[in-house]
Amino acid sequence: MAILIGDTAPDFTLESTEGTIHFHDFIEGSWAVLFSHPKNFTPVCTTELGYTAKLKDEFAKRGVKVLGLSVDKLEDHAGWAKDIEETQGSALNFPLLADTQGEVARKYDMIHPNADNTLTVRSLFVIGPDKKVKLKIEYPASTGRNFDEILRVIDSLQLTARHQVATPVNWKNGEDVIIVPAVSNEAAKDKFPGGWKELKPYLRIVPQPQG
Repeated sequence: MAILIGDTAPDFTLESTEGTIHFHDFIEGSWAVLFSHPKNFTPVCTTELGYTAKLKDEFAKRGVKVLGLSVDKLEDHAGWAKDIEETQGSALNFPLLADTQGEVARKYDMIHPNADNTLTVRSLFVIGPDKKVKLKIEYPASTGRNFDEILRVIDSLQLTARHQVATPVNWKNGEDVIIVPAVSNEAAKDKFPGGWKELKPYLRIVPQPQG
């Protein structure tokens, strides 16, 4: 059964390049990104993991823990990590899970028979501190993911979790946001004392709240 946004992320225990990971314990109190790649020692995956490693500080300042996963063996991860550092200029700095039996891949519906019966597609899940799935994205094996977009979505998810706002098309951190329709104008006066620009009764633009 497919995992949907709002579902509790399935727990698991797996070996990784940084030791045994008990998933729910690992993310306790934090946001998390769990993403799969089809196979070690392949070109697109090498670029993805190298770039993700370069984003370590960006994830850290957002309180996000990153986990990579494939069905390769742990020793293969270690060997491939050297190639990632050599070709991408950044050493692997987050745990890479060895899901050799495909246990987690099946739990998270990362293996698609129409693509390949054994290898994971490029699945990515953003999981909140409440262990609920906040975002899921899937890419085919031939297309590398845009991890800058992942950071943008995390900024939106974290902002909208704290304030009763939504983010418009192509929004970036620091730009104006939208007051959600569930907030009446009376309530909005307290929440947004600086006022807002009303384009339509359902479309009220306000500067991004701070904090």
